[in-house]
Amino acid sequence: MNFPTASESAAVAGTASGIHNAPPNGPAPELGSLAALAGVSPASALRIAQLPRDFRWGAATSGYQIEGAVAEDGRGPSVWDTFCRVPGAIDNGDIGDLACDHYHRMPEDVALIKELDLDVYRFSVAWPRVQPGGRGPANAAGLDFYERLVDALLEAGVDPWPTLFHWDTPQELEDAGGWPNRDTAYRFADYAELVYNRFGDRVRTWTTLNEPSVVTTHGYLGGVHAPGRTSLADAAAAAHHQLLGHGLAGQRMRELAASAGNDFKLAVTLNLGPATPASDTPEDLDAVRRADAMNNRMYLDPLWYKRYPTDLIADLEAEGVSIPVQDGDLEIIGAPIDSLGVNFYFGQQLSGRTEDGATHDAQGRPVSRHVLQGLPQTHMGWEIMPHDFASLLIRVGREYPGVPVYITENGAAFDDKPDETGYVHDADRVGYIADHLAAVAEAREQGTDIQGYFVWSLLDNFEWAFGFDKRFGIIRVDFETFKRTPKLSARWFTETLRQVRAGSGDAQA
Repeated sequence: MNFPTASESAAVAGTASGIHNAPPNGPAPELGSLAALAGVSPASALRIAQLPRDFRWGAATSGYQIEGAVAEDGRGPSVWDTFCRVPGAIDNGDIGDLACDHYHRMPEDVALIKELDLDVYRFSVAWPRVQPGGRGPANAAGLDFYERLVDALLEAGVDPWPTLFHWDTPQELEDAGGWPNRDTAYRFADYAELVYNRFGDRVRTWTTLNEPSVVTTHGYLGGVHAPGRTSLADAAAAAHHQLLGHGLAGQRMRELAASAGNDFKLAVTLNLGPATPASDTPEDLDAVRRADAMNNRMYLDPLWYKRYPTDLIADLEAEGVSIPVQDGDLEIIGAPIDSLGVNFYFGQQLSGRTEDGATHDAQGRPVSRHVLQGLPQTHMGWEIMPHDFASLLIRVGREYPGVPVYITENGAAFDDKPDETGYVHDADRVGYIADHLAAVAEAREQGTDIQGYFVWSLLDNFEWAFGFDKRFGIIRVDFETFKRTPKLSARWFTETLRQVRAGSGDAQA
């Protein structure tokens, strides 16, 4: 791996465009003036104009974050239903029982998707809605809901991109061991077969997993996400068994597609996090190496090269932990995929020392400390780093080539201030998306085959441990009335995608 030096990172960071100051709230403007009104930088507009006419535009959501109806029509409890009831686990004591009420308002949401003129809608199927206990026969009402969604999208001219697992493990499976238990991978393949058999004739692109690294590090290592466990051994096993589940599910669906003569594309979505060193010291460089191994290469290497990184294996063995690989696993995991989904929100600058200069913590583990760079931040406290996004995508294209890349999530939470109608003039979000779309265009110019961009998120939603306080949507949701109101960012996104399709990118500047 070739990591940038601290001086090289600083030089790149200095070229990044910032988020522009937003004009005060006002009536929703007419299309045609939105880019200038939002303060999109000319440099970003010029880059975006270079995207090809057949570039695919979409928006993304996930089941638990928007659906609600957690106890309706036979749905079983998920680990998130349980975790939300742990005192102190979720900001403000929020729970996702209602979320955005998408389960009851799906036709309205599909109409909004059509109005936005999107090519693709990426959503997740809730495993406990289809298999309440994670095993056994399908819950017909659950499959009926997703079939109605797929058919409504197709009727609207929108390509449905389902994700089979977006963190909502059925609680019964977690009680039996969860993802650290190898059996969960086989249960996942059974579930994938049930879903594919219902509407595999109408859906071409299937994503198995969303961000397995977050389930691993937040759910089984850090304990800040469901199921709230804190074991490195469990985390290593969960990572491997998620990948094995991906491979087994992909194998099962390919066989079904071939038998039925269906067009089938297999994808997996990874949350990739670039890291740069705070200095050129060996400790800082090693902190970057360790983070890259655990967050990125732990997933990319077995998918591409049928092996785990040797330095990751050594890092784990130093903690007395091994990855529970069995004969044949890596062949299953490394079977070809048809596209890679990349989710990106921020990069990190890391130091291998504490502020006091120590290189190891109280447990004797090497230090990895996040060092802020003084860049603008989102409402999440994440620094805005489109330059790191471009570098990451260029690296993916060079080190993990061979399949198209889709940006399956990218977006930002800001402290939205609605007017009396619910309209939000979110110029800060427009600037964020524009600068990151420009990074996509830059990476394409450098050879990475990026074929689409899906904004996160279609709707304000339940943002996991942050509850409802952090709003990522390009459509505002009033969580008391469930009224949907497109923000400036939604209107700008539609204007931009139409201009790119028409080849009239100069109108964006």
